Amino acid sequence: MQGAVVLAVAAAGSVGAVARWLLAEQLNTRWPDLPLATAAVNVLGCFGFGVVAALAAGRWPPVVVAGVLAGFFGAFTTFSTFAHDCHELLARGRYGWFALDVLGQNALGLLAMAVGLRLGALLRGEAG
Repeated sequence: MQGAVVLAVAAAGSVGAVARWLLAEQLNTRWPDLPLATAAVNVLGCFGFGVVAALAAGRWPPVVVAGVLAGFFGAFTTFSTFAHDCHELLARGRYGWFALDVLGQNALGLLAMAVGLRLGALLRGEAG
């Protein structure tokens, strides 16, 4: 079963990545001065993840669920997985962990981006 899950995630992930790119291209072409692509992908991904997770719960084979949720939506937007994890923490009354997750991932993500950009510039030979 593990091999089938890996293949399902990989196949659906490739479709999700292409879908994200196509949607971003369309939105960036129509509204080049607005950062709509990321927002649209994140919101649409969260909505789709929620619909599929609810429909699939206890009904779909695990390989299909993994393919669609981890594969397609994981490649389309990891924000949908983040939102689902946060929802689960809230649903279980884990408010402290929820706050830590939201604040921590955003703060660490922004910090990691800044450090990565700086490191990349240094490696490219740009000082400053």
